[in-house]
Amino acid sequence: MTEVLKINVPGKAEYVGTVRLATAHVASYAGFDIDTVEDIKVAISEACTNIICHAHENPNFVYDVVLEVGGNVLTITVKDDGAGFGIEEYVTPVLGELQVGGLGIFIIRALMDEVDIQSEPGTGTNIRMTKHLQSIAV
Repeated sequence: MTEVLKINVPGKAEYVGTVRLATAHVASYAGFDIDTVEDIKVAISEACTNIICHAHENPNFVYDVVLEVGGNVLTITVKDDGAGFGIEEYVTPVLGELQVGGLGIFIIRALMDEVDIQSEPGTGTNIRMTKHLQSIAV
């Protein structure tokens, strides 16, 4: 059985911490260890921050976060109806070259097991991140 938590989040930086806490709780409940929970928190923070910084000019927008737990998998979807971007134009940053910004998608992909990003200019962005619960051999 899959359990689902849906959150409508005001597009303000003050609420990223709330999303992080809710995500950490769900990930802990699902059985992820503390290091993996921290990775998941960083990934969700990056996704939310990208939306806040890039999705809307309207300061009163709302975006959606959906947390799904089931079958040893945590799936997080972050969706906005903002400006969107051409995902095919995304260029993986070159590590070691000093730059400001542009690492969010790279970080999300590095920390999560699966990442699917759907976005086009004018249609918003949908980021679906999946983390699999690994059994620990003792």
